[in-house]
Amino acid sequence: MWFGLTGRNASGKTTVVDWLVDNGYVATSCSDSIRSHLKKQGKEINRDNLIAGGRELRAAHGPAILAEMLRDANSNEGNLVIDSIRTPAEVEALRERPEFRLIEVRASREVRWNRLQSRARVGDPTDWDTFVEQEEAELVAADDSGQALDATAALADIVIINDDDAETLQEALELLLRPAES
Repeated sequence: MWFGLTGRNASGKTTVVDWLVDNGYVATSCSDSIRSHLKKQGKEINRDNLIAGGRELRAAHGPAILAEMLRDANSNEGNLVIDSIRTPAEVEALRERPEFRLIEVRASREVRWNRLQSRARVGDPTDWDTFVEQEEAELVAADDSGQALDATAALADIVIINDDDAETLQEALELLLRPAES
């Protein structure tokens, strides 16, 4: 099974990836392709450069390029989780694999803001207005090279609401991997 993850900043995507890795999945991220691109250019890896680098790659090679690179590089992988899916074209490229399912991890803005403040990652916004401004800029793409989180989330096969604690999220994930009952 291949799972792709989409969701807004601090919704819990990394926690889902970590849990799936602990349960036998190999993890990769659309952002890994951008990081490689930035390193080749000698640019610092930070949130702004990742967003700009993703736009640059999509503009040069098409809106699905990040997912296409990962799909092709991991073609022999049985259980894969792909983080940071941000465009409908990336979803469509990954759906060439019949076992691919897109998961949207969703949490309220207030919960995500509190998580963001608690984790204090380098590059995370430190004030509410910047947080909201960054988020709004990622929701709807101005062109095919931009992020389109709203349109991507609309394609989700599975939605996980992550407004509660880690235990509640783990219970939802256990349901996700439970074999279908006959």
